[in-house]
Amino acid sequence: MSDKMRGSVEMTAAMVISGTIGLFVVLSGQPVMDVVFWRCAFGAITLLIVCAALGLFRPEVMTRRQIGWAAAGGVAIVSNWILLFAAFPRASISIATAIYNTQPFMLVALGATLFGERLTLTKLSWLGIAFGGMLLIVQSKPDAGAVGTDYLSGILLALGAAFFYAIAAIITKKLKGVPPHLIALIQVTVGILMLAPFANFAALPVDAKTWTLLVAVGVVHTGVMYILLYGAIQKLPTNLVGALSFIYPVVAILADFLAFGHRLQPLQLLGAAAILIAAAGMTLGWTLVKRRVARA
Repeated sequence: MSDKMRGSVEMTAAMVISGTIGLFVVLSGQPVMDVVFWRCAFGAITLLIVCAALGLFRPEVMTRRQIGWAAAGGVAIVSNWILLFAAFPRASISIATAIYNTQPFMLVALGATLFGERLTLTKLSWLGIAFGGMLLIVQSKPDAGAVGTDYLSGILLALGAAFFYAIAAIITKKLKGVPPHLIALIQVTVGILMLAPFANFAALPVDAKTWTLLVAVGVVHTGVMYILLYGAIQKLPTNLVGALSFIYPVVAILADFLAFGHRLQPLQLLGAAAILIAAAGMTLGWTLVKRRVARA
């Protein structure tokens, strides 16, 4: 099997795993802070074993400055998890995932604001399409049985999650050359420290099913998923990584329908499709307007 084929298999597996995390979070029935804490705890154990096996615990691997940036990224990525997991029971896994995929536009906006990156007409066009899709989702009336207590707050939480993901992505750019498994380990370790004061240790789950779901979120959806994802990124060209990443929202929407029967309304479906197409266009560099070729 070629590196490209192996990388494609790893990336596909990573995205399928990512797409099912909402299902595990909701089925666990645990408070968001507890779910994220145990995700970090079990994820840290998995990544600790992997990093040790790879021989990454050497002084020359990371500088103190890089460790500081990784820790800051950990604050952002853990905040992202908290907000996204809180959005699932409010707006449904499908809607929260669709809104969460506005991440590329958050990155563009932050790049323009913080680094003076130029906003092209094509980028603004994709942004407009995604914004229109989000308006369709916000204005549509969901089925009463398909969402939780507060539809609009779920959408806002998913937007907040996308924002913090973009922050984490920007910080990660400062860690070029640092083994990604080590970055992930630092991030989940920061998560443990952040959430330990809020985790409910006095009322731990008593059934094996709940613990199985929590362990899976930490070991499979964090440890194994990171290993597959970073392995794929090392083998695949950027455009293919971007294309395969859209398996994640498709799997999430399908899992939400199969597990909970959450069927998107026509306007919600149209809005979700607009966001995902616009995100794909932004990520893969599609152009909406053909450039004029100057004639000699």
